[in-house]
Amino acid sequence: MNILVIGGGAREHAICYAVHQSSKLSKLYAIPGNYGISQLAECHIVDTNDFDELFSFAIKKAIDLIIVGPEVPLVNGIVDFFTSRKIKIFGPDQFAAQLEGSKSFMKDLCNEHRIPTAQYEKFQNSDDAIKYLETQSYPIVIKADGLAAGKGVTIAEDFKTASIAVQDIFNAKFGANMDVVIEEFMYGEEASYFICSDGKNFISLISAQDHKRIGENDTGPNTGGMGAYSPAPVFTEKVKKQVDAEIIKPTLKAMFDKGHPFKGILYAGLMIENEKAKLVEYNIRFGDPECQVLMMSLKSDLIDLIMYSINGSINDYDCDWYDEDCATVVLASKGYPGEFIKDTEIKGLEKIKTSQSLQVFHAATVESDEKILANGGRVLSITAKDKSLRSALSTIYNEIKKIDWNECYYRNDIGHKALKNEH
Repeated sequence: MNILVIGGGAREHAICYAVHQSSKLSKLYAIPGNYGISQLAECHIVDTNDFDELFSFAIKKAIDLIIVGPEVPLVNGIVDFFTSRKIKIFGPDQFAAQLEGSKSFMKDLCNEHRIPTAQYEKFQNSDDAIKYLETQSYPIVIKADGLAAGKGVTIAEDFKTASIAVQDIFNAKFGANMDVVIEEFMYGEEASYFICSDGKNFISLISAQDHKRIGENDTGPNTGGMGAYSPAPVFTEKVKKQVDAEIIKPTLKAMFDKGHPFKGILYAGLMIENEKAKLVEYNIRFGDPECQVLMMSLKSDLIDLIMYSINGSINDYDCDWYDEDCATVVLASKGYPGEFIKDTEIKGLEKIKTSQSLQVFHAATVESDEKILANGGRVLSITAKDKSLRSALSTIYNEIKKIDWNECYYRNDIGHKALKNEH
């Protein structure tokens, strides 16, 4: 099969890594890709928002399957576009993509179907939102009602911080014309749970835990994710049964009943307290950096999983995983998620000997004059699996020391919650 992966981050590099191992692959393309992806796929620069141009490319290269990494094209209707033109594409349609694209759509669906989640209110102007904040207890959660690349969420400890967060959203800091969703703060431990659905049925993939905050001990502003590990010990079998019954099944049934069955990867961000989970948010694709640990942990052929989903026969698929712990640590440009210097040189990557147990996934790298340069915020994901989480992380941090990059920042405490609870 000729396969096209859309996206240019470490998530897409991880997807390309998994696809590259498939016996079904004939030729792999990526749009736009990055330096790391270019080692596995033929990369092309095409505007991912220009579906007609993407379609011309797909016809020219005889593409059999498109895998969409990021959420924006999904929310913009890329699946509807290609499905109507009889090209196989993996992901939900535009209506179903609102589960991630619109916080209020997701919260209203939870309300309607009694799916456990935080109490919330939605506001279309700052005056009403700030009046509401004056009556609330703290901490409280402020969210931009739209796609904000993982950064449109503020956990406000006091009224002043909350009101600034509200003003930021209405001043279009995270994008134009966004409403504000204000939620109660949920206590507990977060986990990410992934399922793959064919619109009617689903199979469970695995759990992971992301580290959203920039600073160690989960401090500072939110980012797109500074690291992850899998499986998440907090996501027990008991929690999984509750989440499947009270969150996943009602959501899939609701989308089916609305005439827009959810096909693709559904990723539930959960808050778990006393072995009881509530839904924080949905993502409609593989997470980033969770995808990196998922793709390293997947023993089965990713293309098989995707085709069973597209063809509506996911119940017949038996997905196999390596019985190991896996972790990833994100190396970012110093200053991220604020201002940072672009085009800084990364040396020493050739000293890392990659294998089935160790990979360097690129997120924002380019090659220029035979040098590898960092040209974004989150730049590399060093990913390893081993018989224990502690040994996987030990490998990662040892390998990071081989990289010579002055403008590098990373967290030294990825996996700290799981390690703390180890006996």
